[in-house]
Amino acid sequence: MLSEIIVLGLIMISIGTLLLFLAIILSILRKSPQGKVEGGGVIIIGPIPIIIGSSQKVSFALLILSIILVALLIILCTLEWWVS
Repeated sequence: MLSEIIVLGLIMISIGTLLLFLAIILSILRKSPQGKVEGGGVIIIGPIPIIIGSSQKVSFALLILSIILVALLIILCTLEWWVS
């Protein structure tokens, strides 16, 4: 069971890294003429997300993403507790 969780974690890290590199490559190839850049970040401490964004649109997208991630974390921890 523990080895399956480790493999799942490594797969998720690999997918995240791949998505990051894909986003960088696409942003380089796209070359927006306006030069407007928006960004943000999420810091999750336990079940509490701290959201930092440059606009309301970015902050809202990060809020939805953090809710999904926290729900996934709670589900996985509950399943781990339930199974053992």
